[in-house]
Amino acid sequence: MPAKQTKGNVKKSRPAPARRRATIASRSDRHDLYQRAVQDVKAEIDFIDKWFKRITGRLPARLREDFCGTGNTSCEFARRRPGNSAVGFDIDQPTLDWGTQNNLPKIPESARMRVKLVNCNVLTPVPAGRRADVVLACNFSYWIFKERDLMVRYFREVHRSLVKDGVMFLDACGGWETFKAHRESRPERGFTYTWQQASFNPITHECQCYIHFKFKDGSAMPRAFSYNWRIYSLPEIREMLLEAGFRHVTIYWEGDDGQGGGNGIFLPATTGEDCPSFIVWISAEK
Repeated sequence: MPAKQTKGNVKKSRPAPARRRATIASRSDRHDLYQRAVQDVKAEIDFIDKWFKRITGRLPARLREDFCGTGNTSCEFARRRPGNSAVGFDIDQPTLDWGTQNNLPKIPESARMRVKLVNCNVLTPVPAGRRADVVLACNFSYWIFKERDLMVRYFREVHRSLVKDGVMFLDACGGWETFKAHRESRPERGFTYTWQQASFNPITHECQCYIHFKFKDGSAMPRAFSYNWRIYSLPEIREMLLEAGFRHVTIYWEGDDGQGGGNGIFLPATTGEDCPSFIVWISAEK
């Protein structure tokens, strides 16, 4: 027989715990956030088209995107004109897979067929039949080569991989704030983007950097991306490109918006403003 229930042994049911609502951070994708906060692929291809045509007299048709990550820029290049094709090189397969699943479906099928995202080391020699009009290395990704000899080797491989009138485009940053630990944040649509240079070694110019994301519900995605680089100066980059065989190197300096910021217009320059931070474009002509 079941025990007689008395006032002392009646079991009270506990209310079910409330379900925790998923945070914005837990529902967000770091690659999507990166593309929204860091990349402007339309402006990148606009710049490449403009200056490649001024240098060579024609528009580029074959792009090689080094350290391509999700291949976002490659997709934009292939989408831009029917005759354009792009190949992106990266050694992180999950990131390439993300680009294949998320970026390629956003462009027309005809353009999709002209994009290849390849798990490949950028130091690997490229067959002559696959030479590109343009090789692109953006977001300071090439700074992963912290030894000068290795960087020159990379630039030589790029030089070999270009057609006769090919051009390499890359970006760089500088200014005295670059040579110290610092953090800067800016609001984006739906989140806050933070770039942190956590450390800087003045002897080796090696730095450790992170990208963090924070959301309006207070949740965060700390260290969503991590980079360990050597910061190279503009004179060093120019000298290494010339040593690798490029015949002419141009620095493109950003104009002033009149309020202390950049106006997004980059023009060839031989002198620049002594400012705390800057970003430049660089072209190297074969």
